[in-house]
Amino acid sequence: MARRIGMLVNPDAGLGGKLGFKGSDGRAQEARMAGAEDRSGPRMRLTLQRCDGRLNNVDILTCSGRMGSVWCPFEHSIVFDTPEKTSAETTQSAVRALCDADIELLLYAGGDGTTRDIVEALENPELPVIGVPGGVKMHSGCFAASPNAAAEVLLAWLEGDLLLARTEVMDLDEEVYREGRWSVRMYGEAMMPASPRWMQGAKMRVEATEEDDVLEALGDHIQEVLVQDDNHLLIWGSGGTLRTIAEGLGFKPTLLGIDATLGSEQIGTDLNEKSLLKIIEEHDGECTLLVSPMGGQGFLLGRGNLQLSPDVLRAIGIDAVLGVVTPAKMLTVAQLRIDTGDVELDAEFQTKKYLKVLQGYRTTRLLRVATD
Repeated sequence: MARRIGMLVNPDAGLGGKLGFKGSDGRAQEARMAGAEDRSGPRMRLTLQRCDGRLNNVDILTCSGRMGSVWCPFEHSIVFDTPEKTSAETTQSAVRALCDADIELLLYAGGDGTTRDIVEALENPELPVIGVPGGVKMHSGCFAASPNAAAEVLLAWLEGDLLLARTEVMDLDEEVYREGRWSVRMYGEAMMPASPRWMQGAKMRVEATEEDDVLEALGDHIQEVLVQDDNHLLIWGSGGTLRTIAEGLGFKPTLLGIDATLGSEQIGTDLNEKSLLKIIEEHDGECTLLVSPMGGQGFLLGRGNLQLSPDVLRAIGIDAVLGVVTPAKMLTVAQLRIDTGDVELDAEFQTKKYLKVLQGYRTTRLLRVATD
């Protein structure tokens, strides 16, 4: 008897990433009008293409159009008709239709908001889910590390090689998030195939009360080596570590955005992909991208900083990427994960095998780059 796998895409997830929206909830039309392109659907297609030839005796059940069938390269059955306009309620209705069709696992593409909608709609809380990362923010533990990783998890589960485990469903409050405040909470739990290698795990917020001296030392290093050069362009990634360091140097950074400084002058605040490319292309001199990995997950690129698109990263150069990690966060980060959204660029990072991270004054170390 064929295994029945549900497949679902939130077509609006991830649209605002390159635009610096920090989330697409309620802003999908605005993002599309600004030129945003589909993100979650193409990443679902990558996952399924990775499974090509290996989905033996499997029936794929999905939705019509952009919530499913458009992105499915294999024979499939449609159990839900996608309306012209979609919403959270549409996602929940689709989930119920898939569950009524007796699926054994739900493979979906979206972000944390999509996950919340799915969990709320599941009549059977024991139904396993696998998230293909396609949103702007993905703090929940049921996401695979990449589209390829999602395929490997699905295939291993079908072979009976993975047990199921509960994980947290997390999400940020986007209203306060857009105002520059970080407010995340747990919304529930979901079952997933347990795979420390392929699944990303839930994001941890790492705090240490005795790291003021470390942050000051990191700031001294960045000041002496990078900021004192009036022609050195610095691109500052998002997050509390870099915000604290930048403020200590007299800048006014955004907690959740991407900023730019040239020497001691701040020349860009809360930049999107287009404005980043303009600044980088107009600059004649050295450039360094400062990024701090997510605690627990280890993502350096691809989570919460989609403004750093493949085009932006290529313009900067992967050799100009410098990680910044405090000792407390280092305890939760064994390797650096890269998910730029571009397979070839991810492979370039993985070819390096290691990336340099700054962990103190004049103190760097190499951290391994995770491979798919």
